[in-house]
Amino acid sequence: MSTVLPQKLAAVVNASPEVTEEKDLTTQTVQTLPLGKPRKNRKFLWEKKGDTYDPDDTATQPSVFDDPDVATEYQPPSNWENIHRFDPLARWTWREEDNVVRKIDIRILIWTCVMFFGLEIDRANIHQALTDGFLTDLGLNTNDYNLGNTVFAIAFLSAELPSQLVSKWAGPDRWIPTQLTLWSLVAASQFWISGRSSFLVCRVLIGFLQGGFIPDIILYLSYFYKHTEMGVRLSIFWMSMTAADIVAAFLAYGLLHMRGVLGYAGWRWLFLIEGLLSLTIGLASFAMMPAGPTETASWIRGKNGWFTAREEEIMVNRVIREDPSKSSMHNRERITLGLLWKMLTMLSISWIADKIKRVIVLCFIPMIWILPSLLWLRTSYSLDSPRWTVYGVITVLVSSPVTHPILVGLASRNSNSVRSRTVSAALYNMSVQLGVIIGSNIYRQDDAPLYRTGNSILLGLMGWNMCVYLGTFLYYRWRNGSRDELWHALSEDEQLEKLQEDCSEGNKRLDFRFHY
Repeated sequence: MSTVLPQKLAAVVNASPEVTEEKDLTTQTVQTLPLGKPRKNRKFLWEKKGDTYDPDDTATQPSVFDDPDVATEYQPPSNWENIHRFDPLARWTWREEDNVVRKIDIRILIWTCVMFFGLEIDRANIHQALTDGFLTDLGLNTNDYNLGNTVFAIAFLSAELPSQLVSKWAGPDRWIPTQLTLWSLVAASQFWISGRSSFLVCRVLIGFLQGGFIPDIILYLSYFYKHTEMGVRLSIFWMSMTAADIVAAFLAYGLLHMRGVLGYAGWRWLFLIEGLLSLTIGLASFAMMPAGPTETASWIRGKNGWFTAREEEIMVNRVIREDPSKSSMHNRERITLGLLWKMLTMLSISWIADKIKRVIVLCFIPMIWILPSLLWLRTSYSLDSPRWTVYGVITVLVSSPVTHPILVGLASRNSNSVRSRTVSAALYNMSVQLGVIIGSNIYRQDDAPLYRTGNSILLGLMGWNMCVYLGTFLYYRWRNGSRDELWHALSEDEQLEKLQEDCSEGNKRLDFRFHY
């Protein structure tokens, strides 16, 4: 949570190493260790390292829970599933926290990437099917294929918010595996499609069942990670999509060579076998997704769960101290160098954004990257253009950095409440699917083969994006400046009183600052 703490709270960072007295939420006087200093990381590799830190130093950071007058405003509700591990007096070391985060990465993050892999192979294998005469076998043309992509995106879009409601009711640990299992069955059933109608029905069903998956996963990850840790984790999460495209290309090479086996086309075997693969992932996800940090124990994960009581205490308190609003969470293609480059640039741009703290500025990089290629395709490309020139231009175009992870992280961070975060993640993904709907109809058959009109539209959209990024940057900067003026005009006591009396929630609070 990006908040400006009063000096009384921030001063705890500089507390002496001696044992100090502090009051808990019931105002009892207790003995507790001082809080830790923030760990400073280098922004760039060429910078000198900051103060070296001892891994056995206290890692617990200052929070609103350190002042009893303010803490009562943020007291977690009694029905919060992690309430038994919540302790505002808990202290832990950097060594302990690093070990816990590493364990979360292994137990939680890796499996969410596996599930995203299952989504991508069922969503994108239609591209490989095209190379095996998919359209010809079914008597379809390019416009039918575009229509299939359009209805898929519309179904995906329409399911976003309903999926969030179901996830909130059933819990993401139940709903996400259910989604994966159901769409895998439909994906495998594409083995039997026979024409235009069955093709469109399958695309609609897959899109509808996959809708809401990504926002649910993002919300699920936020149960375990701080805001500052989400950016790189989301880039790894999205990197699994590119990894799926690479692995799917290898699988497709073998599966499409099954044309003629039992008299069926290779693309039918592609849909069936990859659908069964994602079905296996879906069924396994019921066991691999715990409901939350303190709910990992089960008959299949062991009666003691994945984390010790001490690790659960660290997981719960480090997250809730950073963002008290999280206590309102309650459960129930072809193989190219461009794909590998995409993985590297996606991770790099997220890392850079995390270091320079200017996310929106980095969003201009993909626009500037693809502008020369699009201009060349619009103004200079012809059927007589040298083959290798065209290959080079297209390779540069499709290997541009991806800003999905940092934009999703920005939306999550600026929401500052679970309710807003759920809706903002869904709205973000809905916007992406609206882009897919538009994108599916930019390159039309009547514009082939040079696609002058399509490339003109893309250039116009690029200009629009750059205007939106600039406007967003200036707006957030203005809003933060306005709030700073109001906040610093108050005395320290008035700031505390304002925090106690302010009924605003999420990013509407006066002490909240937008990240941009």
